[in-house]
Amino acid sequence: MISPPLDVAAELSAAVADYHAHDDLGALVDRLRQLAAAADPDAIAAATAPFRAMPEVVIPVYERVVAERPADAQAHVILANAYWLTGRGAEAVERLALRARAIDPANRGAWHLWALAESEIRARIARWLEVVRHFPDDSLARAAMADNAVSLAGAEHDPQALDLAIATYQQLLDEAPTPTHRRALEETLTKLREWKL
Repeated sequence: MISPPLDVAAELSAAVADYHAHDDLGALVDRLRQLAAAADPDAIAAATAPFRAMPEVVIPVYERVVAERPADAQAHVILANAYWLTGRGAEAVERLALRARAIDPANRGAWHLWALAESEIRARIARWLEVVRHFPDDSLARAAMADNAVSLAGAEHDPQALDLAIATYQQLLDEAPTPTHRRALEETLTKLREWKL
């Protein structure tokens, strides 16, 4: 007797529904690992798309997808992001981000996760600077760099970090797409310009 073809999307949705009903994380992970082992990597990756905001779904599936598709930069980024969200550890995140960058140097997500994975704030700012050099139009990277510079300026009374933050926020203000963004950046700049270090 021939088994019916595996409906990966239905199986994955059923596993998530059971998890919501019973709140049994171990059962979910076991079920998803079994499903990922039996399914085509492309099919299981596609079926996971609606659940990308759930690291508990992404991790067991994408550990298998990355193993099966080692040249897929985006799969590495998706897994690294899920690790980051669950506090899996900066080393694991950085390792996946560096692999993704090596596969596809234009993958911004890989660069962002690589920068986030740095725990020391000065080194993290240096990483964000490198991201901005590679992607000059990346407003999110510039905002992250400025936010980190503000933290450093406040923690260590560092005037250079404060200057970097002000200059970066000013650039973001000059390019702000909406009045709401403009107001938020103007308020931030007003406060920072009043700081006495």
